[in-house]
Amino acid sequence: MKATFTVIFKNLNSAIKVMEEKYVCLTCGKTFYSGQGIILTVADRKLYFHSKACAYKFLKEVILNVDKDCISSTVKDVYKKYEDLAKKREENAKKKI
Repeated sequence: MKATFTVIFKNLNSAIKVMEEKYVCLTCGKTFYSGQGIILTVADRKLYFHSKACAYKFLKEVILNVDKDCISSTVKDVYKKYEDLAKKREENAKKKI
């Protein structure tokens, strides 16, 4: 029984250490703990957001301010990918007799 308690306390200590890590939302300045919020790495830079709304607000502004020539091919590729996925879902949803 002693081993069981040791394992529980080791896990509890590691959980407490993880919860101690705090981040600050880039958009609104709210603090949040590790395991919450959204953390993205873009262009070797870590971006911290406490909610999807803050992440959306930031990324929307990035997309609106980026040079059109710089992003157009990427948008086309991603658009085509999701268009193909939608077609596959549509085909799978058709009744098969």
